[in-house]
Amino acid sequence: MSTPIRQFFKEHGISEVEAVVPDMAGIARGKVMPAMKFAEEEGMRMPESIFLQTVTGDYPEDDRAMSAAEIDIVMKADPSTTRVVPWTAEPTAQVIHDSFYSDGSPVTMAPRYVLRHVLNLYAEQGWRPVVAPELEFFLVEPNTDADYPLKPPIGRSGRPEVGRQSYSIAAVNEFDPLFDDIYAYCEAQEIEIDTLIHEDGAAQMEINLIHGDAMSLADQVFMFKRTAREAAFRHKMYATFMAKPMAREPGSAMHIHQSVVDAKTGRNVFSDEAGNPSPLFFAHIGGLQKYLPSAMALFSPNVNSFRRITRHLMAPINTQWGYDNRTAGLRVPLSDAESRRVENRLGGADANPYLAIAASLACGYLGMIEGLKPSEPITGSAYDMPFGLPRNIEEAVRLLRDNRRLVDLLGERFIMAYTAVKESEYDTFFKVISSWEREHLLLNV
Repeated sequence: MSTPIRQFFKEHGISEVEAVVPDMAGIARGKVMPAMKFAEEEGMRMPESIFLQTVTGDYPEDDRAMSAAEIDIVMKADPSTTRVVPWTAEPTAQVIHDSFYSDGSPVTMAPRYVLRHVLNLYAEQGWRPVVAPELEFFLVEPNTDADYPLKPPIGRSGRPEVGRQSYSIAAVNEFDPLFDDIYAYCEAQEIEIDTLIHEDGAAQMEINLIHGDAMSLADQVFMFKRTAREAAFRHKMYATFMAKPMAREPGSAMHIHQSVVDAKTGRNVFSDEAGNPSPLFFAHIGGLQKYLPSAMALFSPNVNSFRRITRHLMAPINTQWGYDNRTAGLRVPLSDAESRRVENRLGGADANPYLAIAASLACGYLGMIEGLKPSEPITGSAYDMPFGLPRNIEEAVRLLRDNRRLVDLLGERFIMAYTAVKESEYDTFFKVISSWEREHLLLNV
């Protein structure tokens, strides 16, 4: 174990360690072990199949991405991710791991590797991406029977929200004890929250993270999801990052603000020396417009995700772009030359942050490398324009698999594994008969 991790354990009196790795769905997989045992071992071993495990706990029939021998892989701790777990009774640390085969080669289907690979492509060009995720989520009453719809929780007034309270301070104050815990937990884990607001839905919140290194921000989103859920449990409610948890409420998004700086000078390459938008800025937008539709399975990874992509319900339906236009899939916020950026508004809150950030940066990278040109920016509502995105996970998976440029960039083995997982999840979903079918078809057809 590295010296920084040993020092961290000593300084914080750590007795237990949660050794974790994000899987395809962004779920934390791993082991909990005594700190002494963790310190003695060179790396934890896990079955390679954890990256083919579906969100339901099953495995796809198509397992070509995995070794036929069902081998173990080695998880090596990333010292920069060592954090305390602030809600545990015993002094506990969590450490995020990277994945390798026994010969030292990386597991290329691991989500954290996919993001690292994209960042390396930028580095080869002398560029460094800067990202800032915005993450929406709902607070809901505990739901122990999945057949019943979700409901907003009771706040400190003793009443649930019955209407939408966008940007309401009083509506946020309803859950002050919960947010006090969330802020304290985030501070302990170095999750850098910039702002907290009440979003459009009933008991729907949004946190904005301070912009920075793409891998660090993906780690922070990964940790924040667990943090919010753990804090909510302690206040007898759930925090959910489903893309569309309630039928009559807006969906929850993960917007990704992204820019690119020169690795040597730190100058934003989206602006020229005169402070105007640069050719690379427009090429980046052109790449997002061209490739994002084929990458939608990474931004909308579940059947439920596509319920969010609905006209006039706060979610984009195409890849139009515009200046300060929230109806567009790609929004360019008002900013000075130094902070010029693009906001990718396509992703759902249920997306794996490593894969969503990797895919968003990959699409922009291809635009910059290919010198693409975007369409003209729109000034009206993009909701009044045609759909430009796949409408379901089946179509999205097909588009991803068929886009050779994305397959080559993100990795053949990763795409094979990811699409196999998504197809297996869809097959499982398709076997479920919904209440809508019983309501409208049982006695009418």
